[in-house]
Amino acid sequence: MKKLLCVTIALLCTATMQAQEEEKDVTKFLGIPVDGYKPAMIEKLKAKGFRSIPNADLLEGEFNGTDVLLSIVTNNNKVWRIMLTDKNFTRNVTDIKIRFNQLCKQFENNPKYIRANKFDSIVLGRPELEEEPTIPDNEDLSFEITLKDKRYEAAYYQLPDSVTKEQILVFPTDILVFPTDILVFPTDTIEEGSVEKILERAATLRKYIELNNKSVWYMISQQYGRYRIIMYYDNEYNHANGEDL
Repeated sequence: MKKLLCVTIALLCTATMQAQEEEKDVTKFLGIPVDGYKPAMIEKLKAKGFRSIPNADLLEGEFNGTDVLLSIVTNNNKVWRIMLTDKNFTRNVTDIKIRFNQLCKQFENNPKYIRANKFDSIVLGRPELEEEPTIPDNEDLSFEITLKDKRYEAAYYQLPDSVTKEQILVFPTDILVFPTDILVFPTDTIEEGSVEKILERAATLRKYIELNNKSVWYMISQQYGRYRIIMYYDNEYNHANGEDL
């Protein structure tokens, strides 16, 4: 039994080490990985049409049909976030509702994304977690933000290249169940195919876990009765995780 456990653990460790050595599938912005060093990222963004703003640590350009200001956020000199802010801060309540809901529709229809709470509800088997982020026409957004401090935001996962939205929507929950059948029999041999089954499930589960590291989300920002959208493309692999404490 000890021999069996040791072999199994060794194989799982080997698979984990191999996975760590593979190039990470990180969040992309305009096809550019949100990764690497800031000067290189600036040059790549300029190649996409963005321009530096004199005397400001910002770039400006057009994104998804809107004029935006772009900020690059780093951790330990590695890029972990691209932040986009609407350059136009003159939208009223009606305009920002339309813009926010339009973004929700665009992300829902984009095969590269799945809404975060929708995926979580599928994995956990809890449909009540799935809440539509769109703003109802009759909602008093100004009242909710100003007096009730409500935050309007929507979060999505950018799918790994090897996973489709169709696969996500039929998430194989059986991969969450560890096949313990190979551990309950006191034998010195491993049943044919059992270890392969574990490694296959581990590889599949890893693809789904990677979703949490490819986050794209946006929110409404309000100031003096005017509104705009702030959007974030986050590479959670590079995000601070307490390692400097």
